[in-house]
Amino acid sequence: MSPDGPDWLSAARETLDRATLGPRVEHRGRVEEIGDGVALISGLSDVRLDEVLHFAGGQVGFARVLDPDRIGCVMLDSTTDVEAGDVVFGTGEVVNVPVGEALLGRVIDPLGRPLDGKGAIAPEARWPIERPAPSIIERDLVTEPVQTGIVVVDTLFALGRGQRELIVGDHSTGKTTLAVDALIAQRDSDMICIYVAVGQKTSSVRRAIDALQAQGNFERCIVLVAGSASAPGLQWIAPYAGMTMAEYFRDKGQHAIIVIDDLSKHAATHREIALLTRQSPGREAYPGDVFYIHARLLERAAKLSPERGGGSLTALPIAETDQGNLSAYIPTNLISITDGQIVLDQTLFHQGQKPAVDVGLSVSRVGGKTQAPVLRAAAGTLRLDYAQFLELEVFTRFGGMPDGRVRQQLTRGARIREALRQPQHQPIRLVDEVALMLAVQTGLLDDLDEPLVAGFRAGLPAALDRDAASAVDAIAGQGSLDDSTKAALLGAMTRLIDKLSADEPTP
Repeated sequence: MSPDGPDWLSAARETLDRATLGPRVEHRGRVEEIGDGVALISGLSDVRLDEVLHFAGGQVGFARVLDPDRIGCVMLDSTTDVEAGDVVFGTGEVVNVPVGEALLGRVIDPLGRPLDGKGAIAPEARWPIERPAPSIIERDLVTEPVQTGIVVVDTLFALGRGQRELIVGDHSTGKTTLAVDALIAQRDSDMICIYVAVGQKTSSVRRAIDALQAQGNFERCIVLVAGSASAPGLQWIAPYAGMTMAEYFRDKGQHAIIVIDDLSKHAATHREIALLTRQSPGREAYPGDVFYIHARLLERAAKLSPERGGGSLTALPIAETDQGNLSAYIPTNLISITDGQIVLDQTLFHQGQKPAVDVGLSVSRVGGKTQAPVLRAAAGTLRLDYAQFLELEVFTRFGGMPDGRVRQQLTRGARIREALRQPQHQPIRLVDEVALMLAVQTGLLDDLDEPLVAGFRAGLPAALDRDAASAVDAIAGQGSLDDSTKAALLGAMTRLIDKLSADEPTP
């Protein structure tokens, strides 16, 4: 016997002593039917809802329908190698995802598997994708603002931390761009950003990721992707997985914002799965629980009370309409669940008014309480003035010469419209928004030619930093707009207007 013999023998004995001997229960079933991302399984009578099931070939699914004689399993992997008769094992665990700081700066799928080629992720824990929403007693009032850097949103439909604001509009009207711009604006804030792509084209997801990496603070972002080519099960769990990852930071007392792009495709996936598992269809073939699946998802966004740490989770779900029909089934459901909606109009978009926000149909049911006081003081009656301008503009198209007061309103309204235009992926600071609203409301832009307003807006940040640095610091630090601060801002903007007018070529 070799000198190492006794050591090897003692190690083997220790291993045998630690081994658990005796009978072992194994939940096993068989595939009866398989197709279109859904497997019907028999023999797993003890499986619970949303339990993870493992197939003999290594594939994974979860139990979605529990009938007395068989289980409807939604696949989370490809079904190419799964056949009728294959063995299926129950795990006793519900679908869960990794959470923690290690996910920041990563692109992952809904199960937490990396898609960015940066190696494996070592999570701090794994949490189930289905978690109860905070109770009323655990919530606090939504009073802290979320600065999106988008002028039309911050001035007219201000968002609060813990709010759920729906972004809704037709195809290709800038919904994703608006949401991504709101995430980019958090590059200097304390908010964690989560972007969830559900059923989106790869090119669309790539553009969103590139924008976040180029303009935002990607190291404080999580991008969760379940593209149009992904299994229906992955698309179905994606919003819930993203919400769980965001709740980790909320429950630690931090602040997070999640964009779900979009819930219309999620509802279509839910309908597909329901029909394949032979659930009873309802209106437009959606199952009866289509309202409930989105309600229980969005209710998890909340501002927690100080006793729970004071963290917040803000949700910006996206929904798509057909020909601007807000009364369709899914948009109506989501509007009734959320705390307001930002409606994007196709006509405005094609006219070049971007973001193409319809100020008449959009609303924030929390906004007045969360808007930064300094911005509220500067904006004043902006929304009313703009609404009156839009009505007057329609009437003046019929001809006739308006009187002096109406001409003044039309001039002011045109400047407001120009001020609300904004290039994509260029969110601006709070002080720039305040100055822009002051310029509009005080009539400073009335004498400036309309095409020059874009140049004024572009040159505003540098002009304020150069000529009104004390006012910039005062607004950033104290959030106040006293007479001296206002005078400094107006002075800097007057000099900028004079420069623009002097540089304008003579016709």
